[in-house]
Amino acid sequence: MPVVLSRRRFITIAAAAVGLPLLLRAGGSQARPVRWEGHALGAPASIQLYHTDEAQARAAIAAGLDELKRLEAVFSVYRADSAISALNRDGVLENAPADFVALLSRALTVAKISDGVYDPTVQPLWQTYFRHFTAAVPDPAGPSRRDIAAALALVDWRAVELDAANRRIAFARPGMGLTLNSGAQGYITDRVTEVLRAHGFDRMLVDMGEPRALSTKPDGSAWRIGIANPADPGRTVTTLEVVDKCIATSGGYGTLFDPDGRFTHLMDTRTGRTAPALLGVSVVADSGTVADGLSTAMLMAPAERRQAILKAAGGIKAIFVTPDGVASTVDA
Repeated sequence: MPVVLSRRRFITIAAAAVGLPLLLRAGGSQARPVRWEGHALGAPASIQLYHTDEAQARAAIAAGLDELKRLEAVFSVYRADSAISALNRDGVLENAPADFVALLSRALTVAKISDGVYDPTVQPLWQTYFRHFTAAVPDPAGPSRRDIAAALALVDWRAVELDAANRRIAFARPGMGLTLNSGAQGYITDRVTEVLRAHGFDRMLVDMGEPRALSTKPDGSAWRIGIANPADPGRTVTTLEVVDKCIATSGGYGTLFDPDGRFTHLMDTRTGRTAPALLGVSVVADSGTVADGLSTAMLMAPAERRQAILKAAGGIKAIFVTPDGVASTVDA
């Protein structure tokens, strides 16, 4: 079984046009749903707008996709020409894009709040697992303790030197690497939302890997977002009604390194072990930037620290789910 690099869909969004009176009369015209579907940073993505003029809605979506394209050139670890790849290759990045500085600042804040449970410098450990399981004949027991120890020696959020005023980022030690995959989807969702808002839209659902609802649906009802069953991402465990909020979800089942699901893409930077495959957490917050990254921190944090981390990092609620349903809910 090859390593699957693209993120699986953790949530489902109830089809807005099914069984609901969503057509609004405005000067004799009807506001209709206009939808785009694609991918952002390897994750399924979508935009859903309502307008009486479909051409105007499509123009706004095109502007939003230009913003997505611009930000993928900053944050994609899979593109050799991205800003983050340049930092990982050279160990230093001068004149870093303002978006990079902003999101990295947020990531380091979450790392500090969580005592390093969330650590954006996890990339060397991730690469260790990736190289191991993409070898010709990988040991099913996983990477050796020696390889994991070597990778962990390069994981330390405190060794990232960020000079925000001069837009300079550097690593304190050679061989370090950064990933903002747990964070970039939410940040991009926020930025695309702002572009669409600037085009005059105030009711929308934007999902660049993490869904954000702006206002209500045109009929005044909340957007309904389903949380997936970790054992079967196509089946919903519970559904949340969302207005002016974002939901970010993390779960080991997003990417599995081995056929048995013993090794996942979410890693404990204290031990080098990976998160359980069949546990997921969804964080509700006012924005994607706040919710994303925090969901990873909540998944990896010990139970007794969850509420403090959620509150300090600006989250509203965290819902932990297993294949049997909702295991627990934490409120800030």
